[in-house]
Amino acid sequence: MGTCSLEPFRPIIRLLPEVRRPARMPTLNQKLLWTVAGLVLFFVMYHIYPIGVVRIASQQAEFMQIIFASKVGSLITAGIGPIVLASIFLQLFAGAKLINVDMRDPDHKALFSGTQKLLAILLSFFESGVYVWTGGVPVMGMLGSGYEPIISLLFTQILVTFQLAMGSIILLYMDEVIAKYGIGSGISLFIAAGVSLAVVQGTLGLEGQGLLPSAMNAINEGGSDAIPNAILAFLPLLFTFVVFAASVYAEGMKVEIPLAFERARGFGGRFPIKFLYVSNLPVILASALLLNVRLWARLFHDKVFYLGGVNIFQTLAVTDATGYPIGGLIYLLTPSSFPNPLFVGGYRVYIDYLLTRSTELVLPFIGVLMVPEVVHIAIYVMFYTLLCVMFGRFWIETTGMDSRSVAEQLQKSGLQVPGYRRDPRIIERVLDRYIPTITILGSAFVGLLAAFADLTGALGTGTGILLTVGILYKIYEQLTTERMFELYPDLRKFIS
Repeated sequence: MGTCSLEPFRPIIRLLPEVRRPARMPTLNQKLLWTVAGLVLFFVMYHIYPIGVVRIASQQAEFMQIIFASKVGSLITAGIGPIVLASIFLQLFAGAKLINVDMRDPDHKALFSGTQKLLAILLSFFESGVYVWTGGVPVMGMLGSGYEPIISLLFTQILVTFQLAMGSIILLYMDEVIAKYGIGSGISLFIAAGVSLAVVQGTLGLEGQGLLPSAMNAINEGGSDAIPNAILAFLPLLFTFVVFAASVYAEGMKVEIPLAFERARGFGGRFPIKFLYVSNLPVILASALLLNVRLWARLFHDKVFYLGGVNIFQTLAVTDATGYPIGGLIYLLTPSSFPNPLFVGGYRVYIDYLLTRSTELVLPFIGVLMVPEVVHIAIYVMFYTLLCVMFGRFWIETTGMDSRSVAEQLQKSGLQVPGYRRDPRIIERVLDRYIPTITILGSAFVGLLAAFADLTGALGTGTGILLTVGILYKIYEQLTTERMFELYPDLRKFIS
């Protein structure tokens, strides 16, 4: 079976705290209580600001906050970003065979999970440090903060970094608690909670601008355009419902392959291959990767390295004083580069912005290129969709969801395709007609739908809405299953 490449990390992993599995399976009510407790803790941390932080309103990082279940300046500034990024790194390394891990071996699998936890903890400190040292989270003692530092500026920065890192680490362990004692995944639950909060706040205007205050202002201003402007103010909510409805419809689309039990003729079933075969994972991975790249662009601010007559760091990202990308390749490829119509004066101003604005791109040996915003849209949509397709293909190959792995699982279960001899290669050939194509189509669909929602200003962002629909659908399925197990306890023993 071979030695696991992660073996050197075993002594460190043993030192990490771990949430024990319950001795007895919790009841449905107990699972719901643990899940609600996790949500309450999340919202409490959402509204707590660390000692030494200067509170500011941040709309620039709105997209990142929704996707990473975070709030810049609070204890969960980094949110679940380090957890997701650690998963991406290790999955990429495993898929590229850079590390030798056999996920069918329980020991290798446990070592892989432990390494992922260790990497997430390290990334929590790294990302928190990036936020603090680049000015993304203003601290007391910084120029213009208006407050004296605690002991010294360096001490204040270290103190805030530690608190922010601990916030992400608490989310890491709450995810583990909910996975073992609650319903679904803690990470998924936090994302759905963050998106739902963004939709409510964006509609009612609980924090700053909102759809309802905008509509009321349009009516109060009067004139012949008062009613049309008030209706236009609610377009983001309409687009939210459109994306939500399209996601729900796609969740129900599937292809069913008939199967039969070899030893029980006349009995069988159907193997469903959903249109969203890899669910919303391509969007999660693509968004997490791009948003982390955008976060790391802060490190390029004021850096200089000339190649071909231009500063290569400006080719990658042109950043403002806060480290926010306003130009360069990273700006063109990240979803948060488009303004929200809610914050630029409505859709008329937003459309005029898209039709008239251009972005400066500096290329080595070529010079300055002006990229129209329409071309920017096309580049972003194509790149984002392609990235989703790549992650979708990669995910099924590395998680045992490809045709060969599924065929082997069905074979071990004693299932076969009616009319064919019992051979995993036959099942694999049948699955090959559907799984690769559906993976590409489903991944492209979620990528295009997320991009559409981002460009139209849907509340909660396109990625957030897609994730929430998938998360709620899975929670509903799990609740239904748990309810069935409570009604028929022997059914759990039979299935296990």
